[in-house]
Amino acid sequence: MDPVAIIVMLAIGAVAGWLAGQILSGAGFGLVGNIIVGICGALIAGFLLPGFLPFGGILGQIIAATIGAIILLFVIGLIKKAT
Repeated sequence: MDPVAIIVMLAIGAVAGWLAGQILSGAGFGLVGNIIVGICGALIAGFLLPGFLPFGGILGQIIAATIGAIILLFVIGLIKKAT
């Protein structure tokens, strides 16, 4: 993987994590945490929503990663409440 692809992936993860934190208010983990949640959300969305969205390119990737990050933040919130 080239350095530009890694930078783009981190940027998409940061945007997706930030958006998920804004949608689920109070569920953010700071900048680094949001990047990690966004990247993990992108992986989750890649498995759960392959070809589901009609958008392509970076917009589609951001939307899919945000959906995955929202799912991840929701699950983390349920685990936090259970403990």
